[in-house]
Amino acid sequence: MERKQAAVLVAGSWGTALARVLVDNGHEVMLWTRKQEQADQINDKRRNEQFLPGADLPSGIHATVDMAEALGGAELALFAAPSSAMRAVARMASTHLNGNTLVVHATKGFETETLKRMSTVLAEELGRDENCIVVLSGPSHAEEVINRHPTTVVVASQAPECAEAAQDFFMNEAYFRVYTNPDMIGVETAGAIKNIIALGAGLSDGLGFGDNAKAALITRGLAEITRLGSAMGANPLTFAGLAGVGDLIVTCTSPHSRNWRAGSMLAQGLPLAEVLERMGMVVEGVRTTKAAHDLAALYGVEMPITEQLYSVLFEAKPPEQAVGDLMGRVRTHEIEEIASTSRRKSLK
Repeated sequence: MERKQAAVLVAGSWGTALARVLVDNGHEVMLWTRKQEQADQINDKRRNEQFLPGADLPSGIHATVDMAEALGGAELALFAAPSSAMRAVARMASTHLNGNTLVVHATKGFETETLKRMSTVLAEELGRDENCIVVLSGPSHAEEVINRHPTTVVVASQAPECAEAAQDFFMNEAYFRVYTNPDMIGVETAGAIKNIIALGAGLSDGLGFGDNAKAALITRGLAEITRLGSAMGANPLTFAGLAGVGDLIVTCTSPHSRNWRAGSMLAQGLPLAEVLERMGMVVEGVRTTKAAHDLAALYGVEMPITEQLYSVLFEAKPPEQAVGDLMGRVRTHEIEEIASTSRRKSLK
């Protein structure tokens, strides 16, 4: 494999794990962070203890706080900033990014204020054609990728050559398999909304409701994701793939999931502010719940799980009452409910 220069922005858990994949694939990686202390720890001790404690980082990862240094000569720019910081990071990068650099993002969320997908935010700030921006998503915990556990993801772009270029950067035969998909809207929407359902799964487990309840939550959560994504223009088949049901399963069933852990803490009666403080890392599902609540209203889509979680997070509704309200919803037919979404889309 030809050795290339890659920049990863920022040095959180997912950005660091993907930096390892790139180094394992023979590339040189500049990992950008705002914090000099974190950069020094990565460079001198080969550790990123705040986000991936105990993990040894390869020597091919070089950390810097200098954006110009990070992006200088980069043939790939991977944005892995939290959704709340994506616009600011992209704006900082815009003056240093070469026009030929491949832009990929691996962030699962919406911009809460504008309800825009991350690819749109990047296109606006970088002055790029959104069609050739690539999103990387799928069932992938950073804690497992950093230890080279077998992982399969998808890269999506409306430009096949851009998706294939990203596939070439990230795929290896040892542990990281990459598929391509042209449905960027579906992949981004699935990656974002599944964090809401994971919050609900953690809350359900924290209340001791068992596997039956969680299986129902995951299944009906997938229906909500599909309804909203289809209304936004996604291909419904995307939600049956890695970015959809695959990512949903792993995020709703693993203690590695920040969103699952946050939901479990909420079930213990902790206020949201305390939960977020204890987590010490971004919990994307919280911001995404607000965005999805607004998107559901905008597109006229019914999302009962999202609505109840919104009430728990932002209106102090007791979790037990939210579950009761979900169970007491008016009777409906599962297949007819799903089919109605397809009919609405076909009429547009």
